[in-house]
Amino acid sequence: MESFLDIYERACERKGSKDILESLLSEPVSNTQLAMLPDDVWLEEFTRKIFQSGFYWSVINAKWSGFRDVFWDFSIEKLLYMSPEMFEQRAQDERIVRNYKKVQSIAHNCLMLHELALEHGTFSKLVANWPEDNIIELWLLLKKQGSRLGGNTGPYALRAVGKDTFILSRDVEAYLRAHEVVSGGLHSQKSLRSAQAFFNELRRQSGYSLQKLSQLVAYSVGDNEVGVTS
Repeated sequence: MESFLDIYERACERKGSKDILESLLSEPVSNTQLAMLPDDVWLEEFTRKIFQSGFYWSVINAKWSGFRDVFWDFSIEKLLYMSPEMFEQRAQDERIVRNYKKVQSIAHNCLMLHELALEHGTFSKLVANWPEDNIIELWLLLKKQGSRLGGNTGPYALRAVGKDTFILSRDVEAYLRAHEVVSGGLHSQKSLRSAQAFFNELRRQSGYSLQKLSQLVAYSVGDNEVGVTS
């Protein structure tokens, strides 16, 4: 496997300088900050990423105020009392992108968040306390207990809210395959464990967060040449 320094120097060269590269890398929020978030934030971001999947993100973002109106600002406390018939009715509301199966995921994920909160105090505390060196298990929990949160959907939502995680983007996947870190299905447990071990080693070498490391790997390969962000 390449060392952190190998990857870093190539990314610096591709982006033009160390200063330019560092300006493109970002940090997650602290786990202390994560633990204080209301769980409604997670339901909203899970829903946003589910609707963005396979759709133009700009369209979803343009309609997002309508989503918030239709689903009571994603209040878990309120949505728990919404009947299946009410969800079906709201799936036809013109203020949102009308997709009944994706709307159903809101009810499912609302219940998941509620049940995990009962067990852990809040879902935010569960996420905040989750060890980054085994972040793939949190991905798998979301896939298993949530609705439509498999693949990259769950990880992208975690990243958007601020949890430290790597992302298996196209550039990162290309790197991992080219260096034989993963083979076969990208989201198989074997590939996920190998990717986790790879990023854990880079983290040990550098002290960087998983988020910065995954961005760094992406900037070291692919089509994002000098002056182009990933």
